[in-house]
Amino acid sequence: MAEQKQDTQADTPTPTFNMQRVYVKDLSLELPNSPHVFLEQEQPQVEVSINVGGQRLAETVFESTVTTTVTTRVNDKVLYLVECTQAGIFELAHIPQEQMDALLGIVCPTMLYPYLRANVADAITRTSLPALHLAEVNFQALYEQRLAEIAQSQQAPAGQDADPGIIVPGTDTRQ
Repeated sequence: MAEQKQDTQADTPTPTFNMQRVYVKDLSLELPNSPHVFLEQEQPQVEVSINVGGQRLAETVFESTVTTTVTTRVNDKVLYLVECTQAGIFELAHIPQEQMDALLGIVCPTMLYPYLRANVADAITRTSLPALHLAEVNFQALYEQRLAEIAQSQQAPAGQDADPGIIVPGTDTRQ
């Protein structure tokens, strides 16, 4: 009996999850009202939006992305606008299908986000303006919120769109 159990375990492939590469897919920094905004003394208002995406590249290879847009205004003038997409290539092999969405929607973005934060902070620091450090994000909560929104939008009557915005923790912004 013990031999049958070992044979069954040997036939089951071991699940594999590896980050193969991390890279900046897109980075844009705009200071549309410079140099005049450098003279502003008021505290800027910051809006942050975050979006998660991804795609299958091969049978067991996926790209995951985390995109943020940071818009900082003083009065009605844009101080700066930063858009950054941090991406990673992940190998996911022999993972049960019911776990794939959670890995791609929670785990991969959680691994990419520190790189995104560093790249955004670096881009802003290079403007000679005060540094901005993005708050931590609970990607599990965002994932669950998106699932709830999808379920709600499928139940909404035709012609009524549910609010697709996601509130980023620590801000009053929507994505």
